[in-house]
Amino acid sequence: MDQFRKKFQQFMVGRYGADSLSRFIMGAILVCITLNLFLRWDILLLVEIAGLIWSYYRMFSKNYSAREKENRIYLRMKLKVSDFFNKWKFRIRQSKEYHIYKCPGCGQKIRIPRGKGRVSIHCPKCGTDFIKKS
Repeated sequence: MDQFRKKFQQFMVGRYGADSLSRFIMGAILVCITLNLFLRWDILLLVEIAGLIWSYYRMFSKNYSAREKENRIYLRMKLKVSDFFNKWKFRIRQSKEYHIYKCPGCGQKIRIPRGKGRVSIHCPKCGTDFIKKS
C-alpha cells in the first residue's frame, strides 16, 4: 500500500490536483448518481460520466494557469450566489421588525421600526423628508 501511495504521489507531481471547483463537480456527480438510483434516466448517466471525465481531467492537468482561472471564475459565481441568498435571508429577518422604504429622491433604502404609526422619514443621504406608515 505504501508503494502505491509513493507512485501516486510521483504521478501527481506537477499536476493541478483537487480544488473547490473539482469538489463541487464531484458533489454534483454524487447527487446525480443518487437521483439516478431512483429515476433511471439515461441523460443523468451521461451527465455523471461527463462530470467524472471533466473532474479527473482538471485534477490530472498540468496546465495550472487554465485550471486556476476556471476555479477563480467558479469562486466568483459562488460568491455572487451566496451573497444573493445572504441578502435575501437578512431581508426576511429584518422584515419582522422593520419596514424598509426607498427614498423617493435618491432611492436610498431606509429602515424604520414597525408599529410606530405614521412617521416622518428624513433621508440621511439626500435630506428628503417623506411620510410613511410603519
